[in-house]
Amino acid sequence: MKLHELSPTPGSRQRRKRVGRGDGSGMGKTACRGEKGQKSRTGSTIRPFFEGGQIPLFRRLPKRGFKNPDRVEYNLVNLNVIEDHFEAGSVVDLEALRFLGLIGKNDMGLKVLANGELSKAVTVKAEKFSAAAKAKIEAVGGSCVELNA
Repeated sequence: MKLHELSPTPGSRQRRKRVGRGDGSGMGKTACRGEKGQKSRTGSTIRPFFEGGQIPLFRRLPKRGFKNPDRVEYNLVNLNVIEDHFEAGSVVDLEALRFLGLIGKNDMGLKVLANGELSKAVTVKAEKFSAAAKAKIEAVGGSCVELNA
């Protein structure tokens, strides 16, 4: 195959529609723009959700609540997940949990909750622990390492 033998796939390249070139073309007179009005004029754009001067929906609906921009969110992991996926003596941290696919790819910290029982001594490294989770981990001989968020 040589450069002069290359050609696009048939049907992949379409010619530009030439409008406003006379009535015989089928696209003359109004040039496929319909009749009069703002949208038939050149350079005209109407912003999204514009309702013709009526108060738009996003202004008619009441605004409620407050979303704190400084809120810190955590990936939550329960003790039953640690029990099922880790061996005794292993280190449980964000990287290990992410490697096993137990948490998603994000930059949130890790918080350990106390749902379930733990029978193995593991080292858990997290930003936060619930008081019950910390007690259960230390009761079986494990250790809790609090990281700075």
